[in-house]
Amino acid sequence: MEIKRANELKIYNTLTGEKELFVPLTPPSVGMYVCGPTVYSDVHLGNCRTFISFDVVFRYLLHLGYKVRYVRNITDAGHLENDADEGEDKISKRARLEQVEPMEIAQKYTVGFREIMRLFNTLPPSIEPTATGHIVEQIEMIQSIIDKNLAYEVNGSVYFDVSKYNEKENYGELSGRILEELMSGSRELEGQQEKRNPMDFALWKKAAPEHIMRWSSPWGEGFPGWHLECSVMSSKYLGKQFDIHGGGMDLKFPHHECEIAQCKAANDTPPVKYWMHANMLTLNGKRMSKSTGNTLLPGELFSGNNTLLDKGYPPMVVRFFMLQAHYRSTLDFSSEALQAAEKGFKRLMSALKLLQELNYNASELNQKLDDEIGTLCNQCYDEMNDDFNTPKTIAVLFELVSHINTFHQNKTTGSVSEQTFIGLKKTFTNMVTEVLGLQQEEDKSNVLDNALQVLIELRKEAKANKNFALSDQIRDKLKEAGIQLKDEKDGTITYTLI
Repeated sequence: MEIKRANELKIYNTLTGEKELFVPLTPPSVGMYVCGPTVYSDVHLGNCRTFISFDVVFRYLLHLGYKVRYVRNITDAGHLENDADEGEDKISKRARLEQVEPMEIAQKYTVGFREIMRLFNTLPPSIEPTATGHIVEQIEMIQSIIDKNLAYEVNGSVYFDVSKYNEKENYGELSGRILEELMSGSRELEGQQEKRNPMDFALWKKAAPEHIMRWSSPWGEGFPGWHLECSVMSSKYLGKQFDIHGGGMDLKFPHHECEIAQCKAANDTPPVKYWMHANMLTLNGKRMSKSTGNTLLPGELFSGNNTLLDKGYPPMVVRFFMLQAHYRSTLDFSSEALQAAEKGFKRLMSALKLLQELNYNASELNQKLDDEIGTLCNQCYDEMNDDFNTPKTIAVLFELVSHINTFHQNKTTGSVSEQTFIGLKKTFTNMVTEVLGLQQEEDKSNVLDNALQVLIELRKEAKANKNFALSDQIRDKLKEAGIQLKDEKDGTITYTLI
């Protein structure tokens, strides 16, 4: 669909700090890798925002006609409690506390993660590889880096030599950090004396006696460093060079910086053409994070079983709320913002339903209106082509909502040409469902509709009894709730969401 607009897509490239025209390495194929979850606990909303953001990127690229291979990994080993190559493996620690096998922990939270992604209506990736499924390939990459004299082994652990690498390359090119400043600002941590310098990072760690997850290697029993798995799996499934690498802003340093260094060291080429980073979700003005405890689980948000918000909100409302902010901007959760998003979502989906029910019937052409609707449909693509600008796209869709409601109220669509009407129907439907990934909630809409009909009948009865105060009160209260009643000439009462 709309393949002609594909050559207008611009992406903000974190590596260059600029919006760049998207030109795939081997069109029409596109390779995209996104860092997935570490499955040691329930996925939190901050992670969900990242995956929803890149779901939209995936959807829009498909919509434009590209053949996309989307790889999103599952980290089921190697992610320690901090980024200084010390501490306990997060999955092993949870397994030890719960007295189960580490793979039971990984399986439990992988299943939970996929279910939450399903509720948010995200498309599954093309490939979802695991760290533990690629131990052999990780050992091979480590050996290739050692062979190039860019890594060294000490007491069964292998470290990447950042200073040696920086003699020819630029460790810090993605994050904008300067190695000398990183070195001077680093502190000596217990257990790191075996490193040549504090900025070196682990490619392989020797397993302590109490460490549950361990594998044999040329350097002894141990486990791979966290940064390594993404370098291995992205290059295996997408090639030594691929188009897009995404993840949360918090991964830019050191994780993605280390990925670049590992890939350049092993493969002698920059791995990624466009680096993309989704910004943070905040709660009460603070970053959402499992490590700080300032977090809200999706299930708690959906059910309302929390002390932070006024009630529960369904997954599609939350998805819509997240897409109302650009993926590179921060987004703060609040009851007021979610209430507004809920009204907006219902209004958008109501218009979609009305549009699907409308048929074209010719009448007198309003050329100005015809041109306006055609321009708005094109503008949806203009906004999405501007670095996937979902909030501006949604704003344009709401301008179209007003026209759709007018068509419905006037019971005619002939004020525009048939071609424009077909274009409106196609663009609006595809943008809402195919690109933004929004769908009607599986709610009790029939029950709610029946409840509204009860209120409408009560209003009719009040008017018949000349109880105009009650009649007006019902009308006004429904309007406050976002429902507009309309008294038709034939005596019936209809309603629309506002």
